[in-house]
Amino acid sequence: MITTIGFDADDTLWHNESIFAAAHEKYRALLGRWHDAATIDRRLFATEMRNLELYGYGIKAHALSCIETAIELTDGDIRAAEIREIIASAQAMLAHPVELLDGVAEVVPRLARTYPLLLITKGDLRDQERKLAKSGLAQHFAHTEIVAEKNVETYARVLHRLQIRPEQFLMVGNSLKSDILPALDLGAAAALVPYHLLWQGEEVAPLPVPTGRFAQLPTLRELPALVDRLNASG
Repeated sequence: MITTIGFDADDTLWHNESIFAAAHEKYRALLGRWHDAATIDRRLFATEMRNLELYGYGIKAHALSCIETAIELTDGDIRAAEIREIIASAQAMLAHPVELLDGVAEVVPRLARTYPLLLITKGDLRDQERKLAKSGLAQHFAHTEIVAEKNVETYARVLHRLQIRPEQFLMVGNSLKSDILPALDLGAAAALVPYHLLWQGEEVAPLPVPTGRFAQLPTLRELPALVDRLNASG
């Protein structure tokens, strides 16, 4: 029986990757006189992966990797004014309004009336706290975890500290890698609600074989019915 529900934040509750995508188009244009888009994409992603251990996730980490990649791709010829454009783009991303996804404003308060809700997200602490505060959803979550990585060990640690048994926990998110597979491996249930964009670093295959513990939903609006089905099945 499900007694507690966990939610991812970015691209599960509010738009995030679309903001990155728009900024990335500007980045490609900025470096377009030196390299084609495919080369820029490939080198930036490689830089982000190389820096992940040092910087973690989020807009600030992304901006540092963008600057480093720009210097490398231009052999140091990029001008200070162009680097300022990268910084300004990151600042605009950090100041972007929080826009909730379809059904979130209705479903989260509805479920919070019956179940303790957890927010489990990775990224920059200050930025994630800002987005949660501006989302209007903070009061509906009994507990918030902003973590460096989302894996089996992270979920196990959080559930153990909150005295939640994995078989009584449902994790909801848009990423198989970060939200779904670790929860299933731990013995929890999981609901995938795909977003139309996915950062390359979150890509993983294959899709889990549907079982009683896993479901894919078109939108968050279908989540209450899924919880009811899971609890009805025991």
